[in-house]
Amino acid sequence: MLCFRPCTALLLATACLFLSPAVSAERATSCDSGSFVHRLSCDIGVISVQESLYGREDTVTCSEGRPPEQLANTECSLAGTTELIRRRCDGKKVCELITASDIRTSDPCPGILKYVDTNYTCLPALTHVACEQSLARLYCDQGQVIFVYGADYGRWDRTTCINGRPDSQLQNVSCSNSTNIVATRCNGKNTCDIRALNSVFGDPCPGIYKYLEVAYHCEYPSVTDSSDSTEH
Repeated sequence: MLCFRPCTALLLATACLFLSPAVSAERATSCDSGSFVHRLSCDIGVISVQESLYGREDTVTCSEGRPPEQLANTECSLAGTTELIRRRCDGKKVCELITASDIRTSDPCPGILKYVDTNYTCLPALTHVACEQSLARLYCDQGQVIFVYGADYGRWDRTTCINGRPDSQLQNVSCSNSTNIVATRCNGKNTCDIRALNSVFGDPCPGIYKYLEVAYHCEYPSVTDSSDSTEH
């Protein structure tokens, strides 16, 4: 599972990718009734959140069986929802958020039935996994440079990086530390090596054997980037 706040260079790269037929536009809507899960997923590529709403902007969505007074406020939205979901989900193939604990930081309109509505795209990406203490090597073809979509260090399944490890080191699968360290070190380079270490990324779950997962894209540098490099 991956997460990273896009930098300016990444946004420029993403804008170019929107012209590609390989990029698919998706939408996920989840009603806020009980402890529901808001789920984003990409069959191919990784998630890039475009816009997200927690609140209500119409009287139709999630309206079945609800009295009119619970649907009346259609100018209700929780500030910062897009950034929150983008921070948690960008760069992942699958992202699940529980409204009560992950999204609903406050109630923007008491008495109104709310929902989460997210528009996102699935961007083509290369993924690389490095087990703890191993070296992650990112690379692109000659003339291309790396743009990191997202990176996570931790563990979120019991099937990755398990060889020779006791069960006790694989139990916590809700352990991850989203990081921009990989992007900071690797963006704009043709090749980049970074080791999956607690000393580099911190230790989100002591005693658990972790791994680093990175999603990235190879892009030809823009004319502006080349000019800037020449000037400096």
